[in-house]
Amino acid sequence: MGKLTYEGNVKVDLEDRALAHLQVVIGNKLRRGESFYFSWADQASTGGGRTSIWIHPRCSLTFKYFGSKAPQLNPAWIDALSFVANSPSGLRVVPETTEPPVEELVG
Repeated sequence: MGKLTYEGNVKVDLEDRALAHLQVVIGNKLRRGESFYFSWADQASTGGGRTSIWIHPRCSLTFKYFGSKAPQLNPAWIDALSFVANSPSGLRVVPETTEPPVEELVG
């Protein structure tokens, strides 16, 4: 289980595999100077609900992995995450896929 930390105080726990794919998508958008929302469902142990953060090129992000090996990246999942990240609602974790992104991922 990995951890994404935003601006030093907002933290979300994610599986290392998902976190590695998100790091690629987020890094690509920030490299292009793009800002966007990233949203996730909060765990019941932290009060439930949803959290959204505005990610921008000057924000502070830390990707902490607890596994010792980098997972193999799935290009189709990176494409699907990138597709969703470019939607008005922003980035969220979508199920891993081996298929190219489709319209119903946006929403």
